[in-house]
Amino acid sequence: MNQDAFQHSIRALLKNVGVNTQQEIEKAVQQAIEEEKLKGNEHLPARVTVEVDGIDLALTFDRDITLE
Repeated sequence: MNQDAFQHSIRALLKNVGVNTQQEIEKAVQQAIEEEKLKGNEHLPARVTVEVDGIDLALTFDRDITLE
């Protein structure tokens, strides 16, 4: 196994997930505020699940997203 290639591919995946997820959450929250579904001072429970096929790995992370 090429350790450098392995670590690079993991970092690339996590960067892609992080950037795209942040953008989608920001858009969804802004839309919910505009539609008055949110006031803008909420704490929103969030969950991220990472699964890796071939090694039977599933990780879940929970944390609130605070709007104020």
